[in-house]
Amino acid sequence: QVQLVESGGGLVQAGGSLRLSCAASGSIFSINAMGWYRQAPGKQRELVAVITSGGSTNYADAVKGRFTISRDNAKNTVYLQMNSLKPEDTAVYYCNMNTAYADGYYYRDGYDYWGQGTQVTVSS
Repeated sequence: QVQLVESGGGLVQAGGSLRLSCAASGSIFSINAMGWYRQAPGKQRELVAVITSGGSTNYADAVKGRFTISRDNAKNTVYLQMNSLKPEDTAVYYCNMNTAYADGYYYRDGYDYWGQGTQVTVSS
């Protein structure tokens, strides 16, 4: 059974920093990418940042230059360093892992695992 466990959320003032961590455990085969999504109240879940197994990264325009995603492949852990936080960054942040295989089956478009979410609140 695969689990994603997030940590590092909390309350911070505008301009501050937080670092999120997400550790994946269990029977994990062929990770395509790991990333972070967020969902603010009344809004849809949106991509924040993603990093592929090859190390390529992609960021939402709203966080470019402020957030940095990184990954420790040996530990199956992904990090999100968030700097210069703004009140509009307030949301529940979810860790995502996309794998080519799940429960012994191959998924052409990958199979998504999700963490339970961690709250990030930025006060003005």
